[in-house]
Amino acid sequence: MLKTLILGRSARELTSQEKTGKAKRAREIVQRLKKQYPKATTKLIHDDVFQLLIATILSAQSTDAQVNRVLPELFKKFKAPGDFANANLEELRELIHSTGYFNQKAKHIKATARKIQTDYNGKTPSSMKELVKLPGVGRKTANIVLSHGFGRNEGIAVDTHVFRLSKRLELSKARTPEKVEKDLIRIIPKKEWGTVNSLLVLHGRRVCTARNPKHSKCILYDLCPSRNL
Repeated sequence: MLKTLILGRSARELTSQEKTGKAKRAREIVQRLKKQYPKATTKLIHDDVFQLLIATILSAQSTDAQVNRVLPELFKKFKAPGDFANANLEELRELIHSTGYFNQKAKHIKATARKIQTDYNGKTPSSMKELVKLPGVGRKTANIVLSHGFGRNEGIAVDTHVFRLSKRLELSKARTPEKVEKDLIRIIPKKEWGTVNSLLVLHGRRVCTARNPKHSKCILYDLCPSRNL
């Protein structure tokens, strides 16, 4: 019985140590990335929070570079929620066509703008609870808008790059973005939540690519459990 209790206690202590070690490694990863990419932020073109929301909706299944190609013309034609709410759907589709999934995105953007007009007096909501009520807005989009638009951290935006690097760095073994986000917020200080997405996205694009990662240029190489895979 005593042996069982000791083994059980040791297992719990080991789990606690592992969590502490993972949190320490996560903090070191964030600090190194901040030094490597001191100006890391969203690259999406926008003049205000509403435009950031629209740009982020468009970025789903697309690249920031591709989205930024259509934004100047889009925001020249439509600026405020009222403009998008009253937009001709066919014209909207044509303007955003190159970002992919343009039919659904156009519907979401128009419906979101209408809801902001009618339910929020034309002002983009500033909480996770209200943002995710908007058509086409999930936690990833809401987190980006909250962080870069309002300076508020309610979670961590988990896109393709963050999902992939979190698993490669063994910060999370979860299989869904929602669960990866939960794992990350447990081990990364809240003050860093808003920058983690931009940092991992930049590193994922420039160094830790999906295929043939550039190990020789990676400042995280010694911290990466996947370096020899």
